[in-house]
Amino acid sequence: MNTTNKLIGSFLLLLACTTNVLAQENESEWLNNLKNIYFPDQSIYESSDIIDLEAPIRAEDPALVPLKITSKINQSEKTYIKKILILVDKNPFPFVGEFEFSPESGKADLALRIRVNTYSYVRAIAQMNDGHLYMSKKFVKASGGCSVPISTDADASINRLGKMKFRLDQELKSGEPALVQLLISHPNITGMQMDQVTRFIKKSNFIEKINVSFDNKVVLKAKVDIAISSDPHFRFYFVPQKSGVLKAEFTDTSCESPISRDLCTPGKTYTETYQVSP
Repeated sequence: MNTTNKLIGSFLLLLACTTNVLAQENESEWLNNLKNIYFPDQSIYESSDIIDLEAPIRAEDPALVPLKITSKINQSEKTYIKKILILVDKNPFPFVGEFEFSPESGKADLALRIRVNTYSYVRAIAQMNDGHLYMSKKFVKASGGCSVPISTDADASINRLGKMKFRLDQELKSGEPALVQLLISHPNITGMQMDQVTRFIKKSNFIEKINVSFDNKVVLKAKVDIAISSDPHFRFYFVPQKSGVLKAEFTDTSCESPISRDLCTPGKTYTETYQVSP
């Protein structure tokens, strides 16, 4: 009996050690590369007091992994989240997007769908207006999100390219944060996907910049890349103080390499407006 217990104990110890090693390996890309690239010589606090990232442990669809970032503070002139950077450690191109907020955002909450290419940590790092950095992270099990074949409806998607639609709370209240959904029609081709008809790899073509304003005041500004899903949906907030125009604008681009941004060709700019009456 004692021998059996010792064997079980040894097995559990070995399992624990193996798990710790794997966990360290999962963090290696962040610790050895990404941290130094994006935040050299800066302190980052892991805390759920500022933001919280929600993501599935195992993705049902690696090309449509839902993320939800919830801020724990209200946006005010004195204290607000200025930027949120999203990274996927082990994606071929780890940068997912950088999203800029302002006091007019009301809340620095954000929801979107992304591509995850292999088992990896997903990170959301918030930069406060005073420069302090806070991070929330989740480990996501997924495979092949960046190379999932382009659907057979790719032509239809390209024909819809550039169309946008706003969806807002049914009851808007002046001076209170209102939830906005921005739906964009764009295939967001990664440059790693095979065309199911021609069997050739399609050149990348993806949304690069997004700007949302209300009466010419910035609500959300973003720089994004190939990890954003096709036909992306973004959910965020803004504060309507009065009636006005909500405006969305995005620009796409094409790059010669899915993992380099040295040779890229600017695409087109698309615009959509929506009349708001709280």
